[in-house]
Amino acid sequence: MEGSIYRGELFYMVDSPLENTSNSYRHFIDGGLVVVDGRVKDTGDYNSMKSLYPEFPVVDYTGKLLMPGFIDTHNHFPQYEILGMYGKQLLDWLDDYTFPAERGFISEEHSSHIANLFLMELLRNGTTCSCSYCTIHSSSVNALFTAASKYNMTMLAGKVMMDRNSPDFLQDNVIDGYNDCRELIENWDGKGRNHYVVTPRFAITSTVDQLNIAGRLHAEYPNTYVQTHLSENRSEIESVLSLFPDSNDYLEVYERAGLLTGKTIFGHCVHLTEREYGRLAESGAVVAHCPTSNLFLGSGLYDMDRANHSGIKTTLATDVGAGTSFSMLRTMGEAYKVQQLRGYSLSPLESLYNCTLGAARSLGLDGDIGTLLPGRSADFIVVDYVVGQVQQSRMEYLISKDKWTLENRLFGLQVLGDDRNIVSTYVMGRCVSQAI
Repeated sequence: MEGSIYRGELFYMVDSPLENTSNSYRHFIDGGLVVVDGRVKDTGDYNSMKSLYPEFPVVDYTGKLLMPGFIDTHNHFPQYEILGMYGKQLLDWLDDYTFPAERGFISEEHSSHIANLFLMELLRNGTTCSCSYCTIHSSSVNALFTAASKYNMTMLAGKVMMDRNSPDFLQDNVIDGYNDCRELIENWDGKGRNHYVVTPRFAITSTVDQLNIAGRLHAEYPNTYVQTHLSENRSEIESVLSLFPDSNDYLEVYERAGLLTGKTIFGHCVHLTEREYGRLAESGAVVAHCPTSNLFLGSGLYDMDRANHSGIKTTLATDVGAGTSFSMLRTMGEAYKVQQLRGYSLSPLESLYNCTLGAARSLGLDGDIGTLLPGRSADFIVVDYVVGQVQQSRMEYLISKDKWTLENRLFGLQVLGDDRNIVSTYVMGRCVSQAI
C-alpha cells in the first residue's frame, strides 16, 4: 500500500452546526491527512498518523490549514468573460450581456477555451465541485465535462433549455432540446465524476411544453439533477406570473412540470411566499444562495434564518458571472453581510458547512465529497490564514490577547479571505493548482 501523509492544521465538518452544536467538526492543530489511491485513508493527530503509517512520505504544510475543497452549487461557465458588467438588473443584464456572450459557444473551440479557463479559476480558488449552467449548445456541455474529466473533478452541468423570450440564436425547441439532452445524458451522466443536470434556464424562457419535457427527462433519468432559477428578482416574478396565470406562485410553475424534487437546485429564492417556503422544505429541494450576485444586480437579501427554521437546505454559490468573484471565501463574506442586514449572524461554521459537507449532503454526494472522513475522495485545499499586512496585523493582535482561537481564525477567512489565501488545491489526492 502506497500513500502520503499531509501534515498541517486539519479541519472538516462531520455534521450540521445548527443541529449538532457541540460536535459538528473535527480539528487537529498538528494533524495528519492520510491519502491512499486518491482517497482519505485516515485522519488524526500527526504523530499518531506517522506512527500508524511510518513508511508514507510526508507533505509538510505545517502552519497551514487543510480542509475539504469548496462546493459551488450555482454558476454559469459561459459568463466567464462578462464579470463586472456595469449598471443593470437581472432581465436587462441578460439581454445586454449574457445572451450575446453565450452566442459564441456554438463554436467547439471557443467552448473548450472558456471551459478550461473557467475550471482553472475554480481550482485556483479552492473549488473542487461545481454545479454549472452551460448554453443551449451541446458543444458547451461537451467542453465542460471534457475539461473537468482531465482533472477528475466532480462536475454537475447541463445544457440550458430555452424556447421563448430570448434571442432566436439561443433558442432550441421542445423536441430538439429533449433529444440533445438525452444524448448528453447518455454520453456523460455517471461517467467518471460527471453528473448531468436538466437545466431549463428559468420559467420566462421556457414554454409549458418545454418545462414538461424537462420534467419528463428527469423522470426518465432519475439519477440526473435539475437546476433552474427561482424568485431572484421582483420583475422576474411578475413576468412569470403573467406568463403562467394558472399558477398561484412561481414555484408552482416548476411543481406542475415535475421539476420540484429532492434533486432540484433552485438558484436565489430571494422573494419566497409562505407556501413556497413550505413546499421547498417538504420536497427536499436545494437552495443555492448567491450573495454577490444578489447584491450586484440589486435583487434582494436572502432570508437564511427563515429558511433554516423552515427546514430548507441552503447552500452557498458564486453565480459567476452576475456574481462578482470565483472565491467561495469572498462569497462567505458577502453572505455574512447579507444576513447581518436581515438580523441574522452567520457563523463561520455554518458558512463552511454550507459550502462543504452541507452542500454535499444536499446533493446526495456526502459519501464521496464535502468532508475528510475515511473513504471519501481526497478533494482538499491548503489555506493560509494570513496573507497581506492586514491579516498579519489581525493575527498578531489576537495572539497578543490570547484570542487566536479556531473560531477567530475561521471568521477571519469568512470576512477577509479570498483567492490569495488558497495555497494549493488537490483533487483525488493530486495537486491541480498551486499558488506561485
